Amino acid sequence: MSDDHTQVQEFFTARAAAWDERFPDDGPAYEAAVSELGLRTGDRVLDAGCGTGRALPPLRDAVGPSGVVLGADLTPAMLAAAVRAGRQRAAHLLLADVVGLPLRTAALDAVFAAGLIAHLPRPGEDLRELARVVRPGGTLALFHPIGRAALAARQGRRITPDDLRDEANLGPLLAGSGWQLTSYADEDSRFLALAVREG
Repeated sequence: MSDDHTQVQEFFTARAAAWDERFPDDGPAYEAAVSELGLRTGDRVLDAGCGTGRALPPLRDAVGPSGVVLGADLTPAMLAAAVRAGRQRAAHLLLADVVGLPLRTAALDAVFAAGLIAHLPRPGEDLRELARVVRPGGTLALFHPIGRAALAARQGRRITPDDLRDEANLGPLLAGSGWQLTSYADEDSRFLALAVREG
């Protein structure tokens, strides 16, 4: 994948307007994944690669009115779709790349990232940037509303041994990026890996 993210932007720009219509039943899976992040009232959380913002309302519910919810995405068309859906009321939206977030070190309590890891050009470095903005002991959720096998079947491909989301690959990748994998679920109905920011 290109380091300048042009391919990622082109891919999502072409699909942004109809994204929610293509996946209308994902809401409960997002809500369930957010509930496992362990957020508390007043926490500060980033939805990294927020797309159309499907996780933003449950994230807002989890942290309450005193918390901070940020949604960052690289693709203006996805953020525009989030606004059309009214999800900007739940969060502050940022046009930003996870490679270099405009946030202070240790500014957040958690990061939620749905479908993000497959689009990172340098996964180790990019996960390290997510670790930079999270306080020690904070959490990361790598999520997808369907599991790896179901996603591969949807895309007409097979899972390969070098798949970053394979537990045998993901654990060491996270460990080398400032995270410790604490929970891993790869089921037909969801993929959810939880990690803690090491101090």
